[in-house]
Amino acid sequence: MRKMKFCALLLVLVLLAGCGQTAGSPAPDQEDPESLYLEQTTLDIQEIEDEAVALSSSPPAIPSYLTVSAPGTKANKNSKAVIDYSNAKDGYVMVQYTASTSKRLKALVKGPTTQYQYNLTPGEWDALPLSDGNGAYQIGIYENVKGTSYAAVITQDLSVALTDEFAPFLHSNQYVDFEAAPNAVAKAAELCAAVTDPLEKVGKVYNYVVTSMTYDKQKAATVQSGYLPVLDTVLSKKTGICFDYAALMTGMLRSQSVPCKLVVGYAGSAYHAWISVWSEATGWVEGAIYFDGSTWQRMDPTFASSGKQSASIMKYIGDGSNYSAKYFY
Repeated sequence: MRKMKFCALLLVLVLLAGCGQTAGSPAPDQEDPESLYLEQTTLDIQEIEDEAVALSSSPPAIPSYLTVSAPGTKANKNSKAVIDYSNAKDGYVMVQYTASTSKRLKALVKGPTTQYQYNLTPGEWDALPLSDGNGAYQIGIYENVKGTSYAAVITQDLSVALTDEFAPFLHSNQYVDFEAAPNAVAKAAELCAAVTDPLEKVGKVYNYVVTSMTYDKQKAATVQSGYLPVLDTVLSKKTGICFDYAALMTGMLRSQSVPCKLVVGYAGSAYHAWISVWSEATGWVEGAIYFDGSTWQRMDPTFASSGKQSASIMKYIGDGSNYSAKYFY
């Protein structure tokens, strides 16, 4: 009860999404396209539409169990790409397109219930969460052939048994890269100094984000598919779209060992995202939330901040029927 009365702040970060115009496909390589793939006679061809963009002193070290790596103890690779699944039991895989290309690249993570897609940059490692939990997955790296057609460069089937059900929602990943954000990690450590209750940590981070950031309407109107927040840039500018709000808060809380789901879906008819947070006292609270002493209320930092926490906006935020989830990162 003491935790409840102390403003057990579980959140949901609603994140307005605008669908940016997709840039044109890059010019194809000069080499014969059929020579690029693993099996010319049995190509895995996927039609992949771009996802909408979900809008809306020395820092302390991140605990080692929260960092991601590609040790290569379990990996599938060829001359063009590598899938490192050494840490699948910890809720993520690492992928890299190692060759040079001017073509668009995608990674697909097909889980037991949901398929996720990610944009890739040649030569860069990306951590991809296994958000569906235990079960059968297929991980694939794909190269653009024409229009929305992509051909498989490499794939790997996995049977995943997590050592910790929270693992996918504690580590850095492509959407929430707090390992590359020492200033955001330091700010979270400052805000949560001497705080051990995860719900109190949520409250500290939530209040900081709501009161310090402003919503960037121009950026929301022009953001393109493939945009990813850089957490330290968001922290420094103190302005951004809803995706920035969500990613910053998620990264700060994960760096404090608070399990968080960055949820992307719909608020009404608009593409949004929010964060569900877990504590031992409450379990997962999907979509809401702070405790006002008698009931749980939904907290949407973006709307609460941009709407000056007016009665009408807080009423909308408090109605869980306005929100429906699609993806978990």
